[in-house]
Amino acid sequence: MRVAILGCGYVGLELGRQLLAAGHDPVGVRRSDAGIEAIETAGFEAVQADVTSAGDLEAVPDVDAIVFAASSGGRGADAARRVYVEGLKTAIDAFGEREHAPDRLIYTSSTGVHGDHDGGWVDEETPIEPTTEKTAVLAEAERIALERPADYGLEGTVARYAGLYGPDRYRLQRYLEGPVTAGYLNMVHRDDAAGAVEFLLERDLARGAVVQVVDDEPVSKWEFADWLAAQCGEPEPPKRTKAERLEAGDLSEAVRRRVLTSKRCSNERLRSLGYALEYPTYREGYRAAIDAYTAV
Repeated sequence: MRVAILGCGYVGLELGRQLLAAGHDPVGVRRSDAGIEAIETAGFEAVQADVTSAGDLEAVPDVDAIVFAASSGGRGADAARRVYVEGLKTAIDAFGEREHAPDRLIYTSSTGVHGDHDGGWVDEETPIEPTTEKTAVLAEAERIALERPADYGLEGTVARYAGLYGPDRYRLQRYLEGPVTAGYLNMVHRDDAAGAVEFLLERDLARGAVVQVVDDEPVSKWEFADWLAAQCGEPEPPKRTKAERLEAGDLSEAVRRRVLTSKRCSNERLRSLGYALEYPTYREGYRAAIDAYTAV
């Protein structure tokens, strides 16, 4: 199976490595020279192209599937729309119009589309309620990923990621030093974020569906921070309630809404499809980072 990974960054590189190890033929697509070098270092084919440019995408060879994992680089809603909405449309059209078109697309989204549920559980059937301009863009992109491929006889899947962590993204100091604001963490290790997509592709599952890619145990930020401190041999960090965080008065509107957003994301569908998490909870997922911290 040949798979084009559009926006082959943090998760995409690991996805490419896993596909290659499983005997498949990944093609990583990045815009920057550094991105191309990272793909080549990972050991699979690299194509330099901007995923928002139909002309650039002509350089990508024919493939069996495309994974749209591009990032807007943490910028605002306008940049997000350019990549996640306009870029996704461009990619679907560019590949769909080919004589040898792929037959499926996987779009990587975010559980941020759920909005606030006051700490309650959410799954793929829960109506999404984005609370920021950027998550509203992500919700629109999910709709495009599920609907637009049908114009070309393709089928779309949405892999909805919880908060990503893993090598180079453990952020230990943030939680060890605090202050830590109340709320829930929904997380997934990078290797499982990639592994779930590889699993859906290889087993040909979840066509036309949304699958939440999250680990087994959403955890309160306070509980997680105290556990992490104990594992690292550090004192428990200072904590603050949401009200105390909001009273600080130094928040943008987008950050304020994120502080107010609380939910616990279920991975029951992913589990029921048969995917076995390599890192089922933060306890397994943070072990390498804790070991490195305590070894210093």
